[in-house]
Amino acid sequence: MNTRAKLKAESRNRILQAAATRLRVEGLGGAGIAAVMQDAGLTHGAFYAHFANKSALSAAALRHALLENRARWLGDLRPESWTQRLQRLAQRYLTTKHRDNPAEGCALAALATEAARSDDTFRAAFEVELLKSIQGICNGRNKETVPPDRQVEEAIAFMALCVGGLSLSRAVADKHLSSRILQATAEAAARIASNEPKIETGQEG
Repeated sequence: MNTRAKLKAESRNRILQAAATRLRVEGLGGAGIAAVMQDAGLTHGAFYAHFANKSALSAAALRHALLENRARWLGDLRPESWTQRLQRLAQRYLTTKHRDNPAEGCALAALATEAARSDDTFRAAFEVELLKSIQGICNGRNKETVPPDRQVEEAIAFMALCVGGLSLSRAVADKHLSSRILQATAEAAARIASNEPKIETGQEG
């Protein structure tokens, strides 16, 4: 890579890092082009050498944030049962440290509500990253044989609990209640991997 290309790559990374932080802390509304470029220490005009518009930036920043989050959360592969894996991941995710540090936290929890109201580009990126996280949960070195379809179903439920629990713990003012939400969610998430028969959800006619 020549010097010019290297400098451009470094500038892009600074933009993505600044945008990812703003997305986690302030949401889509706080990750405007001017604010992000100021945080990155670059001029507003330099933005368009890297991204076509704010929508493209937001989607790329989400991917950047989740790439960091996912690797840190899942950790190294290790021999463990499916139940042990979910318990370990719940304990790593549902913590007061994670709750109190959104700037370095999971972008899925920070942006789930906003993603539902965002444009198609961002929603598509959010969906892809969610599926990557679900697949990452399933990619452990399990010491037991768990049917793949069951793993995926339980990983989806696990992610829904973790993201929802963390979001609720941040939404309430009472720290004691917030901690209870984290604890109760961690316990519920750890119970997902069980041998209990699945309950079929009915559809309203």
